[in-house]
Amino acid sequence: MAQSTAVSDGELLDAYSSAVTSVVDAVGPAVVSISVRGPDTRGPGWGRRGGGSGSGVLFTPDGYILTNAHVVRGGGRLEVALTDGSTHPAQLCGADPATDTAVIRIEGTGLPHAQFGESARLRVGQLCIAIGNPLGFSSTVSAGVVSALGRNMRAQDGRLMENIIQSDVALNPGNSGGPLVDTRARVIGVNTAMIFGAQGISFAVPIDTARWVVGQIMTQGRVRRSWLGIVAQNRRIDPRVRRHLDLLQESGVEVMSVEPSGPAASAGVRDGDIVLALDGRPVQSVDDVHRTLTQWPVGKPLPLAALRRTERVDVVALPTEARDQGQSVTAG
Repeated sequence: MAQSTAVSDGELLDAYSSAVTSVVDAVGPAVVSISVRGPDTRGPGWGRRGGGSGSGVLFTPDGYILTNAHVVRGGGRLEVALTDGSTHPAQLCGADPATDTAVIRIEGTGLPHAQFGESARLRVGQLCIAIGNPLGFSSTVSAGVVSALGRNMRAQDGRLMENIIQSDVALNPGNSGGPLVDTRARVIGVNTAMIFGAQGISFAVPIDTARWVVGQIMTQGRVRRSWLGIVAQNRRIDPRVRRHLDLLQESGVEVMSVEPSGPAASAGVRDGDIVLALDGRPVQSVDDVHRTLTQWPVGKPLPLAALRRTERVDVVALPTEARDQGQSVTAG
């Protein structure tokens, strides 16, 4: 019985090792090291001399690389090192701080590249592998499991990032931007953050989100989000007003200020209005407004329902494109 158990344990170890090594063989050559030389932004991953480093993964044979927006921010000179030891200058194609996702490119053909998977199909407990360059140690591999799905965290611009993948793979500074991969050697996430002082807690942007950002950047050169031109905050609705208007929702989004000549101002939205719904769907937080505007086409009329003192007001706004890559609604 003891011999049978030993053989069984050995077979399991071989299967686990085989799964990890096959992924590393397939994806490892596509993982790159990114160095940034430029102004000191004093942000995460940036050195004292105004440079930074991180990881990325080639996803096309002609040199397009997926990484984190915080890795390449600052407008410095980008340099990419491949696993064959060659280095290449890189150009920033576009970055989206709201999802901490960016695309850069190096010149080349026939380059090793990874395939994207589907994060929507992930299950808690499944094996995942991270490949990157933590603390300058290139081509470092760590393995673990998907610990949780659907986590929320804040991007550096304050916007809520949803459906974040939590895993227990070991990440360190320099892993940012590297791929999180499943056992089929498909990228399922972009490693973005770890909690200093915690063990076995790390986070990745789901590849379904990153794929959407990549599509926007590759086709339009940027991520287009609709903009209303308001500063707002979450606000509970007076129970007496709720009863008067027969409202089911307990809160809305109070407009603290309106950008002159902006889409909301042109539609008649005023300071003090409480936004109740967009396109007929209730909104109870600034995050709900962001979520709607991210998906709403620029220039398409957007029905907006608001509470003005004790009366409901219905208007139609014509959102324009956000003038930066951050907030489409500013939280007060």
